[in-house]
Amino acid sequence: MPGKRGRKGKSGQHGKRAEVMSDDDLSTNDAASVTSGQSDNKSLAIDDVNDNNEIDEISQQEVFEEKLKEAIDGLSQKSAKGRTFCFNGIEKMFSLKYVPDFVEDRKMTITDCVERGLKKGKNDEKCVAARLSTLLCVQLGAFESAEIVCKDLKSILMLIANDNTVSTQVRAECCWALSMNHFLSGNDAADTVVNVQLLSNIFAGSYLKGNGAAAAVSVELGTLHAAALSAWTLLLTIMTPSDIYNLLASSRINNFMPSLDRLRQLLESPHLDVRMSAGEALAVIFELGREYSEDYEHDWAADELVDVLKELATDSNKSRAKKDRKQQRASFRDILRYIEEDIVPEMQIRFGKETLYLEGWCPRIQYNACCRILGSGINIHLAENLLLRDIFHLGNTVPVTAFQKTSKLERTLMNAAAFKARTILRNKTRDKRSVAMSQ
Repeated sequence: MPGKRGRKGKSGQHGKRAEVMSDDDLSTNDAASVTSGQSDNKSLAIDDVNDNNEIDEISQQEVFEEKLKEAIDGLSQKSAKGRTFCFNGIEKMFSLKYVPDFVEDRKMTITDCVERGLKKGKNDEKCVAARLSTLLCVQLGAFESAEIVCKDLKSILMLIANDNTVSTQVRAECCWALSMNHFLSGNDAADTVVNVQLLSNIFAGSYLKGNGAAAAVSVELGTLHAAALSAWTLLLTIMTPSDIYNLLASSRINNFMPSLDRLRQLLESPHLDVRMSAGEALAVIFELGREYSEDYEHDWAADELVDVLKELATDSNKSRAKKDRKQQRASFRDILRYIEEDIVPEMQIRFGKETLYLEGWCPRIQYNACCRILGSGINIHLAENLLLRDIFHLGNTVPVTAFQKTSKLERTLMNAAAFKARTILRNKTRDKRSVAMSQ
């Protein structure tokens, strides 16, 4: 697959063989051609370098696959610590390299190990197993098997996400995995609604009490509610504007989906992550609402929401950490600017020789969700992963040769040729100047 390779060819020793001929050397061999002498040496040397690069690339790929095989085999060992170590290794390798064919051949083995880790593993193992389920969908996105894997793991992820006896950290990872897997593997409307309802029931614990007071939510539980709310928002981005509008309207008479009044209550949460996640959710809802109806402002009481957002965008509450206040103000300024003035946020992400343009809240939420699971490997997957390129409308992959760097030998030869050309030109200038001075 094309992408940023960053391979180093063994060009040093060949650089010593490819010598650039000097003027004195040429004068002793009148039959030699200046052009052919240099070009032949250069072409042969560069061919050797390219061959070495290909060999080096193949050998590195073989080493990578061998390590990946060992890590997959290690998922079935008895030691819980050893399994967790292997899970972490596979997670890192999946995020930093796109190997769909390799993963396709071993998808059932990995899926079984992920399911076993979610059911019987300890907290650390369950967390990384949940993340690996998503990375499995990232790798298999170009195949139909991604949807099968998602369905196989859906029930256990839903069970853990709903289980109050499980660690909040594990539940948070399962909320994210449930949402991301569905986002990556298929957009079945019925499944989307089921997942949306499940996630909304989880973060409902952060709504205000009946007397208007903030709910007593611990830091750990607040983290879970923020994760469920962000995962819920991601699913909103793949729903149609009409569905969002109708579901919000129906929430006035049932609890199928939280009303905007309920979502506004989350802006008063004592936890920063919950407040910011709620703000992003509202921004996405208004973006979709504007696509559907011209009366969304009146129907959704935008004026009341703007007042709350202004307070958060200018918050100077000393009881909150300075860093939290700064982060909150920056986030809510963008949200307020969009809801009040309809100024759409824009982002540009450079990777290789390409640029990804994100315009609007829905693409921004989707990109941030992908960054969360891929980390520093996001640029590699944007360049090579067919699924991500389709999601972000990047088109076909760009061939490696279109932006591959020149080798060290090529740069050396080009610099030597340029130096020689400058020297010849300067010598001619000096000769003219010396003649003029002698006259």
